Amino acid sequence: MMVNGLVVITQVGLVILMALLGLRMFSLIRQESTVQGGVIANGGGIDGARFTQSPAPEHPARPKSESTSVVSSDKTELFTKLHILAALQERDCRVKGLALTEAPEVVHAYTAAWLYGAACALSPRANRHNDALAGLVARIVHRKTGIRQPAAIQAIATLTSSSERLACYRAGLEGAEFWAEHQFVPPAFSLYEVVTGNAFI
Repeated sequence: MMVNGLVVITQVGLVILMALLGLRMFSLIRQESTVQGGVIANGGGIDGARFTQSPAPEHPARPKSESTSVVSSDKTELFTKLHILAALQERDCRVKGLALTEAPEVVHAYTAAWLYGAACALSPRANRHNDALAGLVARIVHRKTGIRQPAAIQAIATLTSSSERLACYRAGLEGAEFWAEHQFVPPAFSLYEVVTGNAFI
């Protein structure tokens, strides 16, 4: 009975969180500036090259205001999903004795890699691996761990130079894909398991 009650309370909390995030959509989007291009200039990216903004498909018949509205809606939906997933993983880590805000820098970098993998899983293929997505992830990781955003972006930009960060990225990708369908992350792909499996903490 206690477990069922805890599940209900968690679900209600998530619904409230989604509502609050929706209400704050416009203020959050205004605060989210596009990541400075030069921050990633020295990074390698997933494909060994600097992230580039994916060209948006052209829709000549669609009015510009409608197109902007759809992009904003997609970005807000992604931000909401990532925020919820990050909160669930942070709680899982805390319950198991890992406080992300007090963890070493390497754990923060692994968290950035994991959440970036999750962001890629929850984004359309055309919107993956670009500055805007890396910036969105960096802002959420900063809130959850305290890591500076440029450091988070650097960890994302140099994923391929570290087998540990790449493993975290892949776990985030797999975990978020499973979460999107089943509303939970398998332990093998959870942030806690991948971080503790790759970092000496």
